[in-house]
Amino acid sequence: MPATRARTTGTTTASLGGAPCWVSLMTRDVQAAQDFYAKVLGWTFRPGTEGDECAIALAEGSPVAGVGALGIQWHVPVAWTPYFAVASANDTAARIRERGATLAVGPLVLGKGRAALAADRDGAVFGLWEGQTLSWAVGQGGAPTCLELRTRDAFEAAIFYGEVFGWSPDRPGGCDISYEHDEVVVRDERGHTVAALRGGAVESAPDPHVRPRWHVSFPVHDIERVTAAAVAAGGFALPVTPLVDDSGCEAVIRDPQGGLFTVATTSG
Repeated sequence: MPATRARTTGTTTASLGGAPCWVSLMTRDVQAAQDFYAKVLGWTFRPGTEGDECAIALAEGSPVAGVGALGIQWHVPVAWTPYFAVASANDTAARIRERGATLAVGPLVLGKGRAALAADRDGAVFGLWEGQTLSWAVGQGGAPTCLELRTRDAFEAAIFYGEVFGWSPDRPGGCDISYEHDEVVVRDERGHTVAALRGGAVESAPDPHVRPRWHVSFPVHDIERVTAAAVAAGGFALPVTPLVDDSGCEAVIRDPQGGLFTVATTSG
């Protein structure tokens, strides 16, 4: 959960327009996860305010992500999870339930904020956060370069998330959405792309081997070294592939506990 970052120094108030405000790995063994990501992405860690149950990942001294213990009573998988800033966790939770999705955990009071974990109608897990956050943004420093929802029907998903988080071009300070090149693109109030929703054919049956989920992509310089390090540390890596716009390359990695993420490098 993102509480560890909300209670550190140097916090700022996040935009309340439903923009991503943090990512966190919910895992079974926090220390084992730290060991893996230190070897693969070169991250260092500092303790979170919840002790051994959470940690803050740092890239060149700046916070980029959280790692938290996944309680056995929480019925959610080990996964990288994006959190979205909201004005009211209670109101957002109510909208999630009203639209047939699931509240898995919370809203809970955590430090100076409130958080919840949810799953959309297709099962993709995401979080919401009411409170203060660090100065963190998609595409900034070592933070994720992209948050991408891969699901069956991107248009239907955009309606769901738009209603839950208030994504609308007519809402001052909120996120804007547009349909571009077979995907839904989400931009924050500054016009920066902060998320993308990508789906397959609407009338086709979903692939039983692919579960709808949010994918988190981290920037790397040497992708071959990173994928080799992931395998050596007990993870699994798919072959490196070019990005669709030929601006670089990417690879999908699964950590030893099942956390799936992407690493990407850009050309130039």
